[in-house]
Amino acid sequence: MHITKMTKKGQITIPAEYRKKLKSEYYVVEIKDNEIIIKPFDSPAGSLKKYAKKGKNIEKIIEEEKEVLEEAFVEKA
Repeated sequence: MHITKMTKKGQITIPAEYRKKLKSEYYVVEIKDNEIIIKPFDSPAGSLKKYAKKGKNIEKIIEEEKEVLEEAFVEKA
């Protein structure tokens, strides 16, 4: 078990050993019965390939998708 502190911006560090084990850059955060649940989420990059257009960088598409996901998570909360 690790104890971590939330920053003034609401950020919490996931310990390195957990990050290495989960191997994920994205996480789903939920609240259930007064507990915070953090689950790894596969990168949306694979699902975005079909939207890739000639001349449009996949990294740019991933960044746009990341922004959309963040907004969706905020709206859900």
